[in-house]
Amino acid sequence: MKSIVIDRTNALCGAIFVALGLFFAAQSLDLTLGTAFRMGPGYFPLLLAGALIVLGAIIVIQSLRTVHEGVGAIAWRGLLFILPAPIVFGFTVRGLGFVPALFLAAFIASFASSRMTPVMAVVLSAAITVFSVLVFSYGLGLPFRSFGPWLGY
Repeated sequence: MKSIVIDRTNALCGAIFVALGLFFAAQSLDLTLGTAFRMGPGYFPLLLAGALIVLGAIIVIQSLRTVHEGVGAIAWRGLLFILPAPIVFGFTVRGLGFVPALFLAAFIASFASSRMTPVMAVVLSAAITVFSVLVFSYGLGLPFRSFGPWLGY
């Protein structure tokens, strides 16, 4: 008879997801749910909580079937460049404006890859900035200031 091997790390993570999903589902039940055609303020949080519960249950079930592999080395380079990028964006978007703040955040985050060169980082940041301006400012019509008061515009 084969014994069940439990991957404790995945089981714990899945259980945390299920617990958080149950907590948020219970909180959303205090709000008006509405229907699929007339959604109330609690409808979407309940759907997200349900998705979190389902994903957590899948992780728990998979933890019963697989053997845990050791955690590899921490990607310090990614942490040092990815995490500060949205923080820099948040601190500079009002002063610099949407375009320069987004370019700066994308430029910082692009160096998370060790294969990124400065020229490619500029090209990537410019492409992300142009795409984001087209989608958010023109496509969705969101009222962002393109350039802020720190630049004199």
